[in-house]
Amino acid sequence: MTSRLVALNFDANEPGHLARFWAEALRWEVVEEAGEVRLEPTDGTRFPILFSPVAEAKAGKNCIHLDLTTTSDDDQQATVRRLLEIGARHVDVGQGPEERHVVLADPEGNELCIIEPENGFLAGCGRLGSITCDGTPAVGYFWSEALSWPLVWDQDDETAVRAPDRTGPFITWGPPLPAKTTRNRLHLDIAPTDGGDLRAEVDRLVALGARRIDVEGNHLDAVVLVDPDGNELCVSEPGG
Repeated sequence: MTSRLVALNFDANEPGHLARFWAEALRWEVVEEAGEVRLEPTDGTRFPILFSPVAEAKAGKNCIHLDLTTTSDDDQQATVRRLLEIGARHVDVGQGPEERHVVLADPEGNELCIIEPENGFLAGCGRLGSITCDGTPAVGYFWSEALSWPLVWDQDDETAVRAPDRTGPFITWGPPLPAKTTRNRLHLDIAPTDGGDLRAEVDRLVALGARRIDVEGNHLDAVVLVDPDGNELCVSEPGG
């Protein structure tokens, strides 16, 4: 048994507004239906981004952010300029003056990186190059087993996985790993592959190093866990 990646989920104070910002950033399409706001990919990514309403404002630096690729210096500069126009701002997360990527925060403070066009690691990715996470090697190994995605990088305390057909974004982990004091604003939603069983898959993930947590989201058709580094993930029924 294995899980498939169903969605990347953003906590948002204003889901519609934040979705429109990220639609511009990623060049994806906003869909609003049945009370749900999501982005549908246009770059070959196989999962949407969901925006879930929360009352709490962001506090502290996120331990998960998105890296967006660019095709030229002009594309990188135009992307930064456009995102600043629609509510982004520059932020300092410790990047040096020699680094070519640009770090911004979205209108609710979530960090993102606009990657330089010559970046070789993300070459061949679509606009969404990477879901980039603070984390230990152990959590990279966990997610490789959870999704049955191969490790494509395992060096210098950094790990990365990518879908078996080598398409779509990377998911990467690496230091630093600050103490986690609040729920992540971004998390992954997964589900057993077709024919799988939710309870059996939860048991498998726990055996791999996840643990159950007692939250309101735990009900008959979904279970909230945390991975070995304490990052939340939601496991839903196969049709979820």
